[in-house]
Amino acid sequence: MAVPTKTFPATPAAAPEALGVQSVATPAAYRRLFVWAQIIVAFLFLEFAFWEPRLETRNRWVGVAAIAILVLVLIDRPSLQRLGLRLPKTFGASIALGISFATAVFLVAMVHWAGGEIPANPTWPNLHLMWQYFVWATIQQFILQSFFFTRCEELFGSSLAVWVTAILFAAAHLPSPILTTFTLVGGLFFCEMFRRYRSIYPIGIVHAVLGLTVALTMPDSVLHHMRVGIGYLRY
Repeated sequence: MAVPTKTFPATPAAAPEALGVQSVATPAAYRRLFVWAQIIVAFLFLEFAFWEPRLETRNRWVGVAAIAILVLVLIDRPSLQRLGLRLPKTFGASIALGISFATAVFLVAMVHWAGGEIPANPTWPNLHLMWQYFVWATIQQFILQSFFFTRCEELFGSSLAVWVTAILFAAAHLPSPILTTFTLVGGLFFCEMFRRYRSIYPIGIVHAVLGLTVALTMPDSVLHHMRVGIGYLRY
C-alpha cells in the first residue's frame, strides 16, 4: 500500500450545509455532539460484533451495526457527492488504481525476492469466490468513507479527517499486527483518495486488490485467515 507523500494544508472543519447535509436545523454545538455520538455508537457496535465470542450474538451485532449506520446516513439526507456514490472521474480512478496495482506487484516481488512462498496459502483465498471480496471491500469503503470519513471531516476538516479515519480503520483490525499495520497505511491512502476524488468505487477495487495481495503473500500463521477481534485470537 502507498501513502501520499505530498503535504496538504489543514482545512477547517466545514459547516454541515457545505458538506451536502440537507436536514441540519440544530445549533452547531448540538450538531457536533450528535456527530460525535454517531461515530462512537457506530464504532462500538462494530467492536461488539468483532469481539463477541458467540456466533449467534455476533451476527446480531453485525445486523445492529449495519442498520444503525444506514439509518444514521439516511437521517442527514446527504448528497450522493458527499457519500462518494457518484461515478468516479477518470483521472482520479486511474491514479488510485495505478498506485494500487503497482503496490501489489511490488509486494509480490519483494516477498519472492525474500524467498517467501507465493501463494503463501495455497488453499485460500478461493479464486471462484473472489468477486465476493470485491463486494465486501466496497461495503467496507462505504462504512469507512461515506460514514466515518464524512463525519470526521465535519468535525476536524478534511485533512485531519484522513488521519483520524485511518486510525479508526486500523483500530478495527486489532489484534492482528499484519492487518492493523496494513490498514493504517492503506487507510491513509484510501481516505486521501476519497478526499481528493470523492468516489468509493475505485477505492473499493483498490481495497480488494491489496487485500487479496496480502492474502497471497502472507502466511496464514500470521494472518489467521484475515480475521480480526475474537476471531483472530481463536483461529
